[in-house]
Amino acid sequence: MTFDSDRVETLTFDSYGTLVDVAAVETALAEVEGVADPEPVSNHWRSRSLMYTMVANAIDAYQPFYELNRAALTHALAAHGIETDAAERDAVLETYHELDVFDDVRDGITELAETYDCYVVSNGNPEMLSSMVDEAGIGGVIEGTISADEVETFKPDTEIYRHAAARTGTPIDRIAHVCGPFFDVYGAMNAGMQAVRVARGTTPWDGFAGQPDLTVADFHELADELGL
Repeated sequence: MTFDSDRVETLTFDSYGTLVDVAAVETALAEVEGVADPEPVSNHWRSRSLMYTMVANAIDAYQPFYELNRAALTHALAAHGIETDAAERDAVLETYHELDVFDDVRDGITELAETYDCYVVSNGNPEMLSSMVDEAGIGGVIEGTISADEVETFKPDTEIYRHAAARTGTPIDRIAHVCGPFFDVYGAMNAGMQAVRVARGTTPWDGFAGQPDLTVADFHELADELGL
């Protein structure tokens, strides 16, 4: 599809990998005894965490994202032969409350919010989103956060995007969802939103089911595409 800026009334933003950098957990993992290289452990943790959300959707086994993230971290450490206790794992997990914010986020959302209502729509539970918004310094410019916890289902299930449309009071086809992960792009488009992929880093697009409506390098480019 071709992105239609004239249709956009509301912007929704993913959180992890879009507003904040989940790779920042590698610093905390590097401090765990036995972790020689934190990158593969971090990658295992992230991929397992996302897998758990999708399996939970499929078998109706919802748990708040923080708990699934805890289980995924435990698996990642065990899979790499690293012995830890609960306190050590909790200390690493806490980094999700203080992840690094991408450089374009504060100024970019501030500019976008002058024209559009902006919301965060995330798998994260409310406590995670509250700390993320504080850390990102965007509490004064976004209208609010919308959590998977409110409907007890995770992305890319259509229900969370429809719920977001209802919460924002915006027809779903008048929302542009801004995100990095491929499954979030596909989920938003399948629900009827336009999807803007923020292509951070060098990860190629997972194009097995189509293309985003728009791909940008950062929020400033999105503002340009919207004619701001």
